Amino acid sequence: MVRRADEGNSLVILPIKQYDYKINDFILANKFQTTTQDPAKSFQSQVRKVINNSKTLILPDTKWKFINMNPTAPTKKGRIKMHKPEQPIRPVVNWREAPAYKLARLFTQKIRHLAPLPNTYNMENTTDLITKLKNTFILPQFTLASLDITNLYTNIPVTEP
Repeated sequence: MVRRADEGNSLVILPIKQYDYKINDFILANKFQTTTQDPAKSFQSQVRKVINNSKTLILPDTKWKFINMNPTAPTKKGRIKMHKPEQPIRPVVNWREAPAYKLARLFTQKIRHLAPLPNTYNMENTTDLITKLKNTFILPQFTLASLDITNLYTNIPVTEP
């Protein structure tokens, strides 16, 4: 199997069984719940109800734009972290075919329009980081740090109360 590496512009060649093992290891290590049924159809009916009951956020003549006609559960791929011991994966999830994808995009646009937030502490990409660092006066006693967040939002409960 050939996969893109997590960092850099390189490819990784590995046996399919090893790739599957890395995916399953990630799922087990993060305590995901697995199912044999595709939840997309039942979730699609809930999304349709929300869209049809919307009185103000979605105009009646545009409701059809936000319904995904052939929804499926999101799919996953793994990018191999070649720079880490044991080369774990970084999951990449494709949400485009999920039932609420178009609705989530609409809400994201509306929130950004209503409450624009500055990117004061965020970087758009590597070029943005380099530009900001070039324009920053750095004294010899300063220390630069790179944080690798492994489990963001670890305190959010998995089950609802």
